[in-house]
Amino acid sequence: MQHLEQSDIQDLVLSAIEEGYDDELQQIVGQLHPADIADLLEGLPPEYRPPLWRSVDIPKIGEVLAEVADGVGRDLIEEMDPGELSRAVQMLDMDDIADVIPLLPDAVIADILFAVDKESRHDLDALISYPEDTAGGLMNVDTLTARADISLAVVQRYLRLKSTLPEYTDKLFVVDRENHLTGTIDLSTLLTADPAEKVGAVCNKSPVTFGPLTTSADVADAFQRYNLISAAVVDDDNALLGRITIDDVVDVIQENADRNLMARAGLDEEDDIFQPVAQSTRKRALWLGVNLVTAFLASFVIGLFESTIEKMVALAVLMPIVASMGGNAGTQTLTMVVRGLATRTISRANSGVILRKEFLVGGLNGLIWGLTVAVVAALWFRNIELGVLIALAMVVNLVAAAAAGVLIPMLLEKLGVDPALAGGVALTTVTDVVGFFAVLGLATVFLL
Repeated sequence: MQHLEQSDIQDLVLSAIEEGYDDELQQIVGQLHPADIADLLEGLPPEYRPPLWRSVDIPKIGEVLAEVADGVGRDLIEEMDPGELSRAVQMLDMDDIADVIPLLPDAVIADILFAVDKESRHDLDALISYPEDTAGGLMNVDTLTARADISLAVVQRYLRLKSTLPEYTDKLFVVDRENHLTGTIDLSTLLTADPAEKVGAVCNKSPVTFGPLTTSADVADAFQRYNLISAAVVDDDNALLGRITIDDVVDVIQENADRNLMARAGLDEEDDIFQPVAQSTRKRALWLGVNLVTAFLASFVIGLFESTIEKMVALAVLMPIVASMGGNAGTQTLTMVVRGLATRTISRANSGVILRKEFLVGGLNGLIWGLTVAVVAALWFRNIELGVLIALAMVVNLVAAAAAGVLIPMLLEKLGVDPALAGGVALTTVTDVVGFFAVLGLATVFLL
């Protein structure tokens, strides 16, 4: 199945479900990776999901739940026998169990906690005590540790005695007797250095570490900056709590990208695309209401100059051009600034430089395109004064758009509001209002 595209697999699954070929469906699903099954479930209408879900083997069910969107996962769990669900989840690693637990009924959670041993229960309690979007929420507890005073040969023998190593193991964590982290030793060093050397002599004594409440965005940024595969999570006393691995960080990066994309439209990335019409309508109505308020504000500005428009109808034709150019220019600046804030390249120290630079960019683009529109307007309506007015309005709006594109996301972040969520609506309001006001205000003063 690996050579088939996801759309081809979806066609095969749909055909098997519609024709009632349960054996064929089970055979197809049995060859798929849990992540691919999760994608299939998200891409199928709700009525097709139960047959597919029943074809998933128990050992894979937990892994699929760890991959699928929360909205779909909750619906799938409702279809399951609590005993089977509990067994499936217990097969997962501790960090994956912690991710799935928020979706589970209380009775299943209690069953899982009762079934696992005391040490695993302690680890699970530690994992679920941290918010999902923190280093503690991302970490897993399957760490390999070594003492600084033992030789590399002893560590090598210890590793050979283990049947398997935890996934994405690229280093061992060096700890003292109180489990305080003192360094890390890469597997490459362990394999190539003199076996008689002590661990403490060849380990990295300044590894990258995270506190359990470090945000997932900061974790992803550090993994990207330092090219990490795994990193330790430590408490305030530098005691080793667990480790974060690259697979979880990739998920964070993808989730953040999805969240930013969906947030611009006021949507939740975990929403099921096939959710009921009433539910989708209710969730989207609020955002549409916010947009309607901003549209009324722009219309109010136009209404203030109703008599001006009546005397020069050409203004009604040219106003949208000024507003649209301002919106596009502002969006360019807003996108750059939101990204800069997310990657920490923009801060209070350099914000003034960014603002001045964007002012100049907005002014120059305003002059370039303002003159272009002025020539077109003068030839179109045979009115040079109108062309000059539109050029001035264009400069004003593009400069205002540049300022708004810098200041709005910085202000929103200071207020604790996600700039990606609210920045676009606020920017559009500013550019529409300023654009209409500039055109109509200048026309009222200088042309009429």
